[in-house]
Amino acid sequence: MGRSRRTIPEELLLLALDPTTGTTAQPQSLDLGLAGAQLVELALAGRIAPDGDRIAVVMPRPTGDPTLDSALELLRRRGSPVRAVHWIGGPRLGLRQIYLAHLERCGMVHAVAGQMCGVLPTTRYQATDTAISREIRARLDSAIRTGVPPDPRTAALAALAHAVGLGKHLYPGNEGRSSRSRLRDLIRHDPMGGLVAHAVMDVQNGVAAQPRRDRAPAAPPAARATANGVPLQARRTGAMARAAAH
Repeated sequence: MGRSRRTIPEELLLLALDPTTGTTAQPQSLDLGLAGAQLVELALAGRIAPDGDRIAVVMPRPTGDPTLDSALELLRRRGSPVRAVHWIGGPRLGLRQIYLAHLERCGMVHAVAGQMCGVLPTTRYQATDTAISREIRARLDSAIRTGVPPDPRTAALAALAHAVGLGKHLYPGNEGRSSRSRLRDLIRHDPMGGLVAHAVMDVQNGVAAQPRRDRAPAAPPAARATANGVPLQARRTGAMARAAAH
């Protein structure tokens, strides 16, 4: 994979980077989004493919991108298709910092050292070429404004931006409400992007990692409130009646 084309994880991170503060919006969910963006990029490169709600490796050959190839190798080692929600919800701590360092090495951002409260060291990141961020944003704006189905990369980027909550960062306030709604609607234009975006949102919403069929079904309230086959309320009523009789 050549470096002439930016990857979706890189574009998602550049979208999240605030040019004023040098920090990233939605930092907690951004790691999940970057893990999902890696899946989309690998799918576009023909290395993986969706299999229901699972991800299967179809070509283990490296892409040439070290960060993506690390993810591809981890998927290959699984030996069988993995559920997207399992993969995205797995240990992904530090993925945002990995990509920030990656963008710095590529010359897309530069780190600015600082201090918080005059004591704690901090690092802010500024885009070295704001035209790149403007071009990425323009693609989203065009897809939202025109209603023309976007290309798969833009559709997947829009789906992930919505999934991690960047809508309010990109289109703030009441005036951005319709744009946020249309950003959400773009999720349907790319099957892989839609799959991983829904997985990102499922993880954030606390959806259990195990498939429902692997878990014992929850008993309805009436069934749970029983003991030895007798409803607990009936047992308590009977006990009270016996006590009154004595």
